[in-house]
Amino acid sequence: MIITNTEYVANYEITHMLGLVTGNVVRSKHVGRDIMAGLKTIVGGEIRGYTEMMSDARTVAQARLVEEAERLGADAIVNVRFTTSAVAAGMSEILAYGTAVKLAK
Repeated sequence: MIITNTEYVANYEITHMLGLVTGNVVRSKHVGRDIMAGLKTIVGGEIRGYTEMMSDARTVAQARLVEEAERLGADAIVNVRFTTSAVAAGMSEILAYGTAVKLAK
């Protein structure tokens, strides 16, 4: 599956737009990460536990995006974007979205 944040795929022609596809995941913090984050706020710096959690969440959201595009028979997903939001206290969502398309050389 070709995934791009542009509206075209180099060296290919988009022959059909199959529609919007999405993939999302909601993750929550856990006590161990909260304790370390609380300590880190005293001295400042990156909170690696949260960075890793969000990176893992992006990977899951992208995999779900690809699964949905594959179900539609897509060759690529164009205009891919990621967004994040707080769902509830201690929970964040990452949403990946784009347009599933068919390609020709």
